[in-house]
Amino acid sequence: MAAAASHCLLRLYEERHELEDYQSGVPRWCTGCGDNAILAAVQRLCRDEQLRPEKTVFVSGIGCSSRFPHYMKTYGFHGIHGRALPVAEGIRMARKDLHVFVNTGDGDCCSIGAAHWVHAIRYNMNMTVFLHDNQIYGLTKMQVSPTSPKGLRSNTTPRGAFLEAMQPLTVTLGVQNVSFVAQAVDWIPELLYDIVSAAYKHRGFSFIRIVQRCPEWLPNLFEPWLHDPERVRLLHHEDGLEVSPTLARVYRNQEHHDPSDIDRAREIASCIDPIPVGILYRNPEVPCYEDLRETDHLRTNEFIKSGLEAEFDKFTVWPSA
Repeated sequence: MAAAASHCLLRLYEERHELEDYQSGVPRWCTGCGDNAILAAVQRLCRDEQLRPEKTVFVSGIGCSSRFPHYMKTYGFHGIHGRALPVAEGIRMARKDLHVFVNTGDGDCCSIGAAHWVHAIRYNMNMTVFLHDNQIYGLTKMQVSPTSPKGLRSNTTPRGAFLEAMQPLTVTLGVQNVSFVAQAVDWIPELLYDIVSAAYKHRGFSFIRIVQRCPEWLPNLFEPWLHDPERVRLLHHEDGLEVSPTLARVYRNQEHHDPSDIDRAREIASCIDPIPVGILYRNPEVPCYEDLRETDHLRTNEFIKSGLEAEFDKFTVWPSA
């Protein structure tokens, strides 16, 4: 019996997962939506890193991007608006053995969830966070979001948005304990994957802002950047990303940027045109909150067993002496 159990355990760890093992259902996003490119990159990451589906969890809030867990054949938690990060933090505190990913939108993260976003950066818990930023509320049919450009006409701003757009990169880089900040665009899939991979391998709060297209409500917003490669600045470094020769021939606007230089990272983050793509900042020395709290000691098997028994004892009918 013991031999059979050992054989099953060995088979479990030797099993190789293919791309299809992470695909669940047919995505209902619009044709051309940037969420499709993000999903493809993440599923490829799971396949290449051989993440066990039962050890992987995706957490989301509300919005087009937040349908992401439905299309991953892993564990998932579809939370309420703006609360994806605290849910993910709770999972991380209780189960340090899980790979935790968060998918959130520019409204979900930067508006109703802004306070959770700021404190999640401070905690620096080990998770990978994708900010799907299409600069509009898409699921609720075209309302202005915090990252919408000034002057954008929407259902809530028919005369044009009055405020300058929030810049998620500069906000993130301004919070204490920030440890990883990157930016990708959905129309360069090679770099999108490389950035997602680097974020996953970083231990800490890995924040990726992904500039993505919304073909339904803002079909032409990023057209100038798509058709003019000079309006995309690629960040490369031996401790960051390496640009392939093929991409280098197309995207010649490049900068050799050291991701340990937070001052330069903040300067780059404030640039809107050209769009910077790559790793802006990385500091692997920032401690993770779950390590500071020593959650492994708080959630031992003995601790869990004693807690369960204490609860069961409340309802136990003991035989009279």
